[in-house]
Amino acid sequence: MALLAFILGLALGAGFCLWRQQRHQQQLQQIFELLPLDATSDSFSVVSRVRRAIALANQDRAVLEEKLNTTQQLLEVAPVGYLQVDEDNQLLWCNQQARQLLQIDRWQPGQMRLLLELVRSYELDQLIEQTRHQQQPVTQEWVFHPPCIDGEAMSEVRSLTLRAYSWPLLQGQVGVFLENRQPLVELSQSRNQWVSDLAHELRTPLTSIRLVAETLQGRMTPPESRWVEQLLQEINRLIDLVQNWLDLSHLEQNPSKSLTYQTVELRSLINSAWQRLEPLAQQKQLTLAYKGPDTLSLKADESRLTQVFLNLLDNSIKYSPSQSAIRVEVTTPETADIGSGSLQKPSFIQIDIIDSGSGFSASDLPHVFERLYRGDASRYRQTPTESLSASSPRSSGSGLGLSIVQEIIQAHGGIVKARNHPETGGAWLQIQLPYLRVGSGEMGR
Repeated sequence: MALLAFILGLALGAGFCLWRQQRHQQQLQQIFELLPLDATSDSFSVVSRVRRAIALANQDRAVLEEKLNTTQQLLEVAPVGYLQVDEDNQLLWCNQQARQLLQIDRWQPGQMRLLLELVRSYELDQLIEQTRHQQQPVTQEWVFHPPCIDGEAMSEVRSLTLRAYSWPLLQGQVGVFLENRQPLVELSQSRNQWVSDLAHELRTPLTSIRLVAETLQGRMTPPESRWVEQLLQEINRLIDLVQNWLDLSHLEQNPSKSLTYQTVELRSLINSAWQRLEPLAQQKQLTLAYKGPDTLSLKADESRLTQVFLNLLDNSIKYSPSQSAIRVEVTTPETADIGSGSLQKPSFIQIDIIDSGSGFSASDLPHVFERLYRGDASRYRQTPTESLSASSPRSSGSGLGLSIVQEIIQAHGGIVKARNHPETGGAWLQIQLPYLRVGSGEMGR
């Protein structure tokens, strides 16, 4: 961040120098327009003063040009790309790093060409327009696909994940810093692939260990059998963790191909997931409070959607206080409160799952859907009784549940958000799934 702030200062200085140059040229032009046309005696003193003013202006201009050249030289060797456009989106200047990232090969310093002619990127154009309109810095990340005219070289063209930081400058100009995120993306993909390969190799030996433990369980008597039961719980937990990771990797690589669509009745599916978790809920005297249509059908993968509700309801049961209710509220386009100013109803089904627990901490919220993110330790702390209880083998969590939920919902073309509910203070998970009316010939997707 310190490096980015330093480079940002350089860029602002360069923009200021360009602006000062333009101002000096305008002032000199105004002075020459005020000069008298006839050579009178008074005109000599005026000319003398003008010459001194021009000399001072030239000195200031030389200083500004030196500062501008120094700034540009520093930006040339900066580890991030930088480009600057005027109010008409003409490229004023860019450093070598930006030329490499955006593959700008038809531009030379001093040329004035539209950025759109040099770089075909809708995201970059929108970023610049948004910055100019709002007069506020904007940050955006996207995958940049360089154009390729030669079909033979298409296989060699690599897409890049770029992150841009824009800044509004004077006279409608905009400066943009470009960071190449592709090495980090590839490192993350390599790490995930390595863990997936490891998980695949672990599945067979874990299954063999479970078979041995189940055999021992039938041959041992208390109190020794208690230790075998606890061993089986931990083995099953490891097997679930391995399977969850493999499912997550499969969903990420082939999101749409991993789904089998069929007509699903939503409330029945939610009730079925709750019934499977009801033994855990009864220990804390928790109830399910459903609000929404009695019957609602949509096109979805029933097993994957069941997995979503099992994960979310299981989390709510873990963190809800005793004798409380877990709310599940379903809103359809027909029942949505669109307000007087809205022109059309939303085209999605919204499902809100709300508990009365401690909620997410502010530091956890941006990361709750990340793989293996465990968050605040207080949300995963077990009591001595819980750690030995056969009825709470999942109370410590794996850090993959919400990641799997997000992948499944996104594969269905929907979105999921996490926040804290203003009334209960507990966790609030909101799911939005695409929805089409039955009359349109298709339900859901």
